[in-house]
Amino acid sequence: MAEIRTLSTSDSGFDQQLDQLLAWEAVSDGKVQEVVAAIIADVRARGDAALLEYTGRFDGWEAESVAAMEIAPPRLEQAWNSLPEEKKTALQHAAERIRSYAQRQKMESWNYTEDDGTVLGQQVTPLDRVGLYVPGGKAAYPSSVLMNAIPAKVAGVPELIMAVPTPGGTLNDLVLAAAHVSGVDRVFTMGGAQAVAALAYGTDTIPVVDKVVGPGNIYVATAKRAVFGQVGIDMVAGPSEILVICDGKTDPDWVAMDLFSQAEHDEDAQSILICPDVEFLREVHESIERLLPSMEREAIITTALRERGAMIVCRDLDEACDLANRIAPEHLELSVADPMAMAQKIRHAGAIFMGRHTSEPLGDYCAGPNHVLPTSRTARFSSPLGVYDFQKRSSLIMASEQGADTLGRTASVLARGEGLTAHARAAEYRLKSRDK
Repeated sequence: MAEIRTLSTSDSGFDQQLDQLLAWEAVSDGKVQEVVAAIIADVRARGDAALLEYTGRFDGWEAESVAAMEIAPPRLEQAWNSLPEEKKTALQHAAERIRSYAQRQKMESWNYTEDDGTVLGQQVTPLDRVGLYVPGGKAAYPSSVLMNAIPAKVAGVPELIMAVPTPGGTLNDLVLAAAHVSGVDRVFTMGGAQAVAALAYGTDTIPVVDKVVGPGNIYVATAKRAVFGQVGIDMVAGPSEILVICDGKTDPDWVAMDLFSQAEHDEDAQSILICPDVEFLREVHESIERLLPSMEREAIITTALRERGAMIVCRDLDEACDLANRIAPEHLELSVADPMAMAQKIRHAGAIFMGRHTSEPLGDYCAGPNHVLPTSRTARFSSPLGVYDFQKRSSLIMASEQGADTLGRTASVLARGEGLTAHARAAEYRLKSRDK
């Protein structure tokens, strides 16, 4: 029997109950951090030799050299050609939609000229080289390749290097085909914290990147956090989350399966349903009981719903929106009559799925927007992965003679107020008329 708690906003202890439900320590424990720190230090010190050793130890296969761990482009193309037409069509369709959406995110350079001839602006340039980590342990994730690689290429990143672990030396053709479709430049069969370290610090074979993106296990996440500052990272993601707000008019089976869609990721995933209709919550619970035995990951879903899932009875849909902003979920489904209007009330969510027909998996695979989203309430201050994460901005300033005089006088006063005389004099030297 599936156990999932039911909370009510009218209960006196609701706030405390919700805080406990949402509590999640994304920080790895001391032992994991110690292991990761040792791996990073070893890769920095021994480079390729350390990579080869860890590949043998953790992935269970021996490579002659790190160079031999690189998969040549013809092998990627071969993987693509070997796919059944159904999978080719699905990958191509998803890639086209992701690329089309990403094109609209691309930032452009701009400038303007003031009346005195001073030019101000912004120059946008892509990162030179990006590392993409793709998990390859318990499952294969071609969708992660598409979601991370395509925005980088749309941004104009010249070199995209993918790291994917291959336990037992077994390659996954769907992942390799996704790399081919996405325009990945180089692929290395390496994984874990050692791959992150190699991308961040470089070895004789692996070039240093400017940013590391992509999901991974706790060791990969800890390594990304550890190398941040040496390189950029996309985010340190926690367990997957879904919050469904429903007015009680959607098919309860649909809602139950939407809750399952995230709960099946792992035992720490979080699925929450908010609705003012108590009877509808009962119907959804009945759907959960009936549908759960048919799920391949029944045990994982059961644990996730029991440990971190909830059904919340709210007073009305306005209160549901308030709760959504407090929870700041990774995925938010608005399964209501007027989702566009409700979306205007949402301030904090990674992705908003609007309407009864918009299931969360559409966003995971092929709708177009990125599925790399902020978790653990970080949607309060961060955004989905996008083209802008692979671009950077440089400010442009070109003072005219008149501008140097006008701005220089202001800069001089402020610099002397801060006690920075050289700053002041550098500006004063360019004044049209100054004391000699």
